[in-house]
Amino acid sequence: MSAIIKVMKRIHIILDKLFRDKNGKIVIGQLPNIPIIGWFVFYILSILEFLKEYSQLSSSISTAFLFTWAYLELTQGVNYFRRILGAIAIIFIIYNWI
Repeated sequence: MSAIIKVMKRIHIILDKLFRDKNGKIVIGQLPNIPIIGWFVFYILSILEFLKEYSQLSSSISTAFLFTWAYLELTQGVNYFRRILGAIAIIFIIYNWI
């Protein structure tokens, strides 16, 4: 029984480190910032039918905004979850670029 308790305590410690910020608050999501808003706007513009001639440009700009957001999360994220999310996004962007 004590082994289960030890495992549960370790899981609790890992989750605390993963999702809590420096003030002890749990942070999973935040209000959208400019890079995410820019990514969303240009992504929508890239898939609109009546703007097909600007599709590639809009797609490139949306990717640049997403990369900016991911880099900022990776380097300045408030907790490990946000930093891991930024790293995953950068890996995804590079993988799709290659």
